[in-house]
Amino acid sequence: MAHAFHKVFDAPFDTGVRQFNQHYLLYASSGCFNLQIDDKHWLLPPQRAAMIAAHTDVRIWTSAPATSSSVLFSSTVMPTPPAACRVFACSSLAMEMIRFAMRWDAQRNPVDSQADAFFASLVTVCDELAETPAQTWLPYAKSKELARALEFTLAHLHDSLTVGQVAEASFMSRRTLARRFSDEIGFTWPQFLRRARMIRAAELLSTPQANTTLVAHAVGFASVSAFISGYKSFFGETPMQTCKRMTRD
Repeated sequence: MAHAFHKVFDAPFDTGVRQFNQHYLLYASSGCFNLQIDDKHWLLPPQRAAMIAAHTDVRIWTSAPATSSSVLFSSTVMPTPPAACRVFACSSLAMEMIRFAMRWDAQRNPVDSQADAFFASLVTVCDELAETPAQTWLPYAKSKELARALEFTLAHLHDSLTVGQVAEASFMSRRTLARRFSDEIGFTWPQFLRRARMIRAAELLSTPQANTTLVAHAVGFASVSAFISGYKSFFGETPMQTCKRMTRD
C-alpha cells in the first residue's frame, strides 16, 4: 500500500546502509540530503527528488537540519524503475503534487479510494522529469590510492589546488594518478575538481542567507564572475537564481 510522510530533521542524521521494501520517492523540501548508492554519492538539494528502487542498498544522511517529503509506492501504481536511483529537478507541478500527497500520511490519514490514481499520476510526472537526470553526483574510488586522492581534493576545495599536490598527498606520481582517475571513475582530475566544487557550492547555496561571494571563495574561486559563469554552465542557472528558487519552496 502506498503512503506518504513528511519529516523535519532538527539535527544531522545518518541512516547507515538500509533498504526500502517499496519504491521510494525522497523529495528535499529544505536542507540537503546525501545519498550513497552503488558507486555514486548524490547530493539532493532543495527542489530535487530521488526515485529509489525497492530493495536497493542506500545510505541517506545530512550534515545540517533538513526537511523531507517522501512517498512509498505500492507495486500496483509503480512498476520497477529502470535504474536503482534517479535524481531529478522537480517542476512546479511535481512539487505541488508531492505536497498534496502528504495528505495520505500513514500516521494521520488512511489511504482512500483516490490515492492509487493520484500516486500513479505522480509516478508519471516523476518518470518524465527523470528523463533529464540531475548532475549532482560524485563517483567513488575503487582503490585506496584513488580514495585518498578524492578525499584530499574534497577536503581542499577552498584552496588553489594543483594535481601535483593531490598526487603527493595520495603517494602517487602524476602519471599514476591520471591513470587511476581514467580507469576507475572515467574522469580527469580537473573534471572531478570542477564537479566537486559545483556540487559543494549548490549545498552551500541551500543554506539560509547564502552569499554568492562567500560561496565562491569557499569553493576555491578568487573571481566571483568566474564562479557565476562556471556555476551557470554546470547547473543551467546562476547562483542567485538557485537561491531565489529555493526560497520560493
